[in-house]
Amino acid sequence: MKRALPLLAAVALAGCATARAPSPTLQAAAPVAPRVPPGMQWLYGSGESGASSIQAYHAFRDHVLAAARSRPRDSVVLAEGSTLESPRFVPCGDRPLAVILDVDETAIQNLGYEYDEAVRGRSYDAEIWNRWEQTGAGAVLPMPGAATALRALRGARVMVIFNSNRLAANAAATEAALNGAGLGPARHGETLYLKGDLAPGSAKDPRRAAVAARYCVIAMAGDQLGDFSDLFNVRGLGVPARRRAATTAPFASLWGKGWFMLSNPVYGPGIEGDFDDVFPAERRWSDPQGGND
Repeated sequence: MKRALPLLAAVALAGCATARAPSPTLQAAAPVAPRVPPGMQWLYGSGESGASSIQAYHAFRDHVLAAARSRPRDSVVLAEGSTLESPRFVPCGDRPLAVILDVDETAIQNLGYEYDEAVRGRSYDAEIWNRWEQTGAGAVLPMPGAATALRALRGARVMVIFNSNRLAANAAATEAALNGAGLGPARHGETLYLKGDLAPGSAKDPRRAAVAARYCVIAMAGDQLGDFSDLFNVRGLGVPARRRAATTAPFASLWGKGWFMLSNPVYGPGIEGDFDDVFPAERRWSDPQGGND
């Protein structure tokens, strides 16, 4: 029994040592750095995007200067009662000449807001956007080519008017963003129309109609179809029908000849569509050696 005591004591001590041994420290995984979304990489960072914007504004400027010399009979604003199948345009009469431009991602780039969205990995939030409108005037840049094109149009006595779905309550800050980017003068109620000015909601047709009642609008620029007509945003139209309406007669002939579209792969109704919407069944292909995975 005495001989067994040292052995038992040793076993007990070993057990205590085992119990007290520190467990391995688990190192926390390093946080994954946020990645810039591909659409933002293209729109705000690429030379291709800059070249595309300059190209659009060159065409916009040249068309407007030529139209100003020839004095068109009709404006490029759709008249009340128009449909996608049967559009009519507001007659010009002897009104002075003007152009209408959207603001966000057409005239200015919202670099500050999109940076905040990208670095936090979140999507659009109306409250945050409202704070951006109020405080972000110094964190924008003009779209490449916009400032020189608008300067040339004003030199030809063509009025430049902005039509935006930014809030009328934030008019002073939006004026500051446009003027600070070298795109003004932007004056609310004169050369700047905003959401809430003439009718509730985000429809832009009432504001376009008000401008067309005062001016002969010879060109419009935007980054979404709604910047040209609210008919493209009718509920239930569907992605394929919307594309078809924009790319076939009677509207196909307007692109580059009165209506000018700038690319925006970051946000808006153009970023929609499932596989059936985007890929026609008769134009699909699968790699014959791609396997079943």
